[in-house]
Amino acid sequence: MKVVVQRSKKAQVTVDGNVTGQIPHGLVLLVGISQDDSEADCAYAAEKIAKLRIFEDEEGKMNHSVLDREGQILSISQFTLYGDTKKGRRPNFMAAARPDHAEPLYEHFNELLREKGLQVETGVFGAMMDVSLTNDGPVTLIVESK
Repeated sequence: MKVVVQRSKKAQVTVDGNVTGQIPHGLVLLVGISQDDSEADCAYAAEKIAKLRIFEDEEGKMNHSVLDREGQILSISQFTLYGDTKKGRRPNFMAAARPDHAEPLYEHFNELLREKGLQVETGVFGAMMDVSLTNDGPVTLIVESK
């Protein structure tokens, strides 16, 4: 599992012109799931992201998590994170999980975040989405379960 984590001041996702998820502040997650991922990968990533200290304290040091800041999550499925660009000009997506494997894991990952007390907004799995956000910092990290 690979998750791009972006600290955000505000974000939203639209599908066919309709807003399907939006947050005032928190984290935007671009979530990629590989063929080899399992519920254990989801649990690892959810725990890491919920407690990742990437928000500043009063002294400007990154000492607070999204939970500490009562932030929210905008979670977007993103199979292209497993695009291999080593050969040729067209990415190879063979490492990305097929939808019948990826969607249940993506939903499980989001539910694990909710169980930690986070509000989680989402896009629509498999849809063409427009994502807009105001990066805060910018702070962008990659969390990988393997």
